[in-house]
Amino acid sequence: MKRGIKFLLLSDTWATFALGMIGPIYAIFVQDIGGDLLDASWAFFAFMITSGILMYAISHWEDRFKHKEKLVTLGYILTALGCLSYFFVYSQGMLIITQIILGIAEAVQVPAYDALYSKYLEKKKASSQWGDWESMRYIATAIAAIAGGYFATIFGFRALFLAMFGISCISIITSLKLYKNKKYLNS
Repeated sequence: MKRGIKFLLLSDTWATFALGMIGPIYAIFVQDIGGDLLDASWAFFAFMITSGILMYAISHWEDRFKHKEKLVTLGYILTALGCLSYFFVYSQGMLIITQIILGIAEAVQVPAYDALYSKYLEKKKASSQWGDWESMRYIATAIAAIAGGYFATIFGFRALFLAMFGISCISIITSLKLYKNKKYLNS
C-alpha cells in the first residue's frame, strides 16, 4: 500500500471517529435542547442537502484544482469547526447552522479525498484498497458509537463535543503528511 493511501486512511479514521461519536445518540441530544424527532430530521436534511448540492458544484471546480490535498485539509478544518460548533448548540437554529457547516465540510473534502485516494491506488489492488477504506469507516464508526455513548453518559454532551473537536483536529494534523513530495507518497 502506498504511503499516500496510508495517510489518507489515517486522516479519515480520526475524522470518522470524531463524527461517529454523536451518531447513535444524536436524537437524544436534539431532545435535550428542546427538539423532537422532526427537528432531528430537519437537521439531518440540512446536512444532506447542503452536502449534495455543494458537492455537485464544488467537485466540478475541484477537477481543475491542482493541489487536492489542500482541499482535503480544508474539509477536515471545517469538520473540526462543525464539531466545535455543537458545543454552542442550544437551539434548533444553531443545530441547523452546525449541520450546514458539516455539509460544507463534506462537500469540500470528499471529492478531493476520493480523487487523491484513486490516484494512489495500486493497479491490481483497487478493490481491496477501496475495501480498506470502507472497512475503516465501519470499524471506526462502530467503536466511536460506543465511545461516544459512554463519554456522553459520564461527562455529558458538551464534553463530548470538545472531545469530538480534539479528535477531529488530529485528522487535520495527519492530513498535512499529504503535502510531502509525490515520490514519497507513491512509495
